[in-house]
Amino acid sequence: MRFCSLGSGSSGNATLLEVTSGVATSRLLIDCGLPFKHLDERLAKRGLSFQDIDAVFITHEHSDHVGCARQLAVQEQLPIWMSRGTYSAIGSPDLAGYQRFAYDDEPITVRDLYLHPFTVTHDAKEPLQLVVTDGNKRFGLLTDLGHVTPHVTQRMQGLHAMVLEFNHDEALLQASKYPPFLKQRIAGGYGHLSNAQAANLLQTLLHQDLEHVVAAHLSEQNNHPDLVREVLGSIANGFSCQTHIADAESGFDWLQI
Repeated sequence: MRFCSLGSGSSGNATLLEVTSGVATSRLLIDCGLPFKHLDERLAKRGLSFQDIDAVFITHEHSDHVGCARQLAVQEQLPIWMSRGTYSAIGSPDLAGYQRFAYDDEPITVRDLYLHPFTVTHDAKEPLQLVVTDGNKRFGLLTDLGHVTPHVTQRMQGLHAMVLEFNHDEALLQASKYPPFLKQRIAGGYGHLSNAQAANLLQTLLHQDLEHVVAAHLSEQNNHPDLVREVLGSIANGFSCQTHIADAESGFDWLQI
């Protein structure tokens, strides 16, 4: 199993996961929050095209995540998985019969990948985040949530790799030029995880078989990679996992689990 990002931040999010079993390779695109052309170009840089993807999973309806989902369904005939709330929030578009509905705690099979969606607290209609396994390794994606619930903590246990939101530094956010309502939205219970919140969760999830932790969805205005790097270094000390920071524009390259 391996994974990469094609972008991670308010300008667009897309994570690609693949597993090879024998001669067959299964690929899942999690979110497609980029213009169709840009997504195509970034896939090409990984040596892939839309024809190489088996399905798309949309976490929620915000534009930096849902992006070109309709075009992928209609033009590329890709199954698009999302919650019914997300589908309703984007206007219940005609997806040419390729819409698929995901539910909290109901497994989904995409060839040799097994998806386990779970609910999170975010200012969206019915947001879901995701754990994916091939029966051997477990990968977890957790971004776009305002606080960590026991349900989230339970679902993220036992991972071999994770992409985890480190959205903002609390002091930088409060000192920023953002209007008060936006600061309140980001820092609130349905906004985004701060460095401190993500760090607290990560401390409960660390174990010796965790290979990769990727800090993702960093705010370009209210965070800095050096701050996140310092937090990651202090927490992961004593564990063998590798830590990484996703770039807003380029994401990160393939990581093997």
